Amino acid sequence: MEANNGRIEANLVDIETRCVSHVTLAWRDGLIVEIARHGSPDPALPCLLPGFVDAHVHIESSMLVPSEFARLAVRHGTVAAVSDPHEIANVLGEEGVRFMLDNAASTPFRILFGAPACVPATPFETAGATLDAAAVARLLDDPRIGYLSEMMNFPGVLAGDPEVQAKLAAARARGLPVDGHAPGLRGGEARRYAAAGILTDHECRGIEEAEDKLAAGMKILIREGSAARDFDALHPLIDRHAGRLMFCSDDKHPDDLAAGHIDRLVARAVAAGHDLFDVLRIACLNPIEHYRLPLGRLRLGDPFDAALVADLVDFRPRATWLRGVLAAQDGRCLLAPVPVVAANRWQARPIVPDDLRVEVEGAALRVIVATDGELVTREIHASPRRGDGRWLPDPAQDLLLLLVMNRYRPAPPALAFVRGFGLGRGALASSVAHDSHNLVAVGADLDDLLLAVNALVAAGGGIAVAGGGRVERLPLPVAGLMSDADGDTVAARYAELDALARGLGGKLRAPFMTLSFMALLVIPELKLSDRGLFDGRSFGFVPNAVAA
Repeated sequence: MEANNGRIEANLVDIETRCVSHVTLAWRDGLIVEIARHGSPDPALPCLLPGFVDAHVHIESSMLVPSEFARLAVRHGTVAAVSDPHEIANVLGEEGVRFMLDNAASTPFRILFGAPACVPATPFETAGATLDAAAVARLLDDPRIGYLSEMMNFPGVLAGDPEVQAKLAAARARGLPVDGHAPGLRGGEARRYAAAGILTDHECRGIEEAEDKLAAGMKILIREGSAARDFDALHPLIDRHAGRLMFCSDDKHPDDLAAGHIDRLVARAVAAGHDLFDVLRIACLNPIEHYRLPLGRLRLGDPFDAALVADLVDFRPRATWLRGVLAAQDGRCLLAPVPVVAANRWQARPIVPDDLRVEVEGAALRVIVATDGELVTREIHASPRRGDGRWLPDPAQDLLLLLVMNRYRPAPPALAFVRGFGLGRGALASSVAHDSHNLVAVGADLDDLLLAVNALVAAGGGIAVAGGGRVERLPLPVAGLMSDADGDTVAARYAELDALARGLGGKLRAPFMTLSFMALLVIPELKLSDRGLFDGRSFGFVPNAVAA
């Protein structure tokens, strides 16, 4: 699709001069060639804004390839995304990153990819690939790569780990920004982390942590994803630090993306009483400046990257342009779909009933406690039901069996117990399990757990819901992370499975997203890898049984 020419009469929102005026704007070959100003805003006209930017997202979490992510995002006035492809990199390595780059090149939607800094995220799990400092440097030399992705190994940064230092040095040598990821880091440690050249963080759980990191010189991303939702806690920062904030989704499932994107954060922020121009600076301009994105700001000579919204209250887009191309109108995407050739790495074996035994040792178990809307978990000690010499799922206490199994070679699963999912029956399974993307599952019933896991083993990945001896699934043939279908089809099918999961008694807003983070070892307190139960505070394995 080629950039075209056009003309529009609208109320232009000039974020930099902090004014709204009635204009006629024209563009030719995708560039703005005329802005005729007619005075005060006309209340009968819609408003023209620079397009919204998602400043940090793992596109793979939408279960869509980049071109399909773009087709959903443009409906909401989004014109660009800054994306860390470390999900697919954990599965396919550099090949996976180049798949994302090549697919994204097929759409006019701008996606700035980073070079994944932490593949695998830790040495305590099995991943499909390793990106060492030499591999990261090769990726940073690709002109389509624009930054070093989130440096999750903050202990390695603070300890001066040579491999971590080499990756940071490679980004600095090329003049590229570095993203951060340091949940809970405060005070002097936050200052040391920032001093290593790390410029952003999207993991702040509260104002105090964010203020510490801002004081250390970092920029803060206000995240609202499908599972982790930080807007309510962090939006007061807008009044004091608008120049150093960005909005992001981080991880957003397809049904949520179909419903809304950065436009919903803008509407919420304005409704909360924050200054319109501060909010739009955060949503539209700050990412352009920080990541040096080649996007227009609605100035003469700029690319015409814009969103037309009905008003400055709800911000529902009527149209979106990408360098002069009308990409979406009235909720309908006008970009053509792109054929996808799936690539995967999958060697998981089917499981049998004996693979689900957690032998009774001691009087109690360490239990992971999942909290709705948070990635951080807690540890408690509890005693589920017993039978046949083993611990059994105990829905009455919300103590369910959690499983993580190596997908890269045949191996028995690791098992633990979890509270917070609230399933009264059935089981859920997924091959989206951050960050190594082994197979993760949770069940209130052993037979259904077996059924859900084996359905995904046979499919080569996806998500599944089992209940009463029946199973439904959404295959994800692209690296076990993404579908090769169109976004609307994937969103609808995901919504069906999500509803089935809720029908099992689940009480989480995003049960599959929450499940995917039960294997994310870099977020404390307690998580499960394919190699065992892991304490993110001591950064080491711990036994299921609690010592008497």
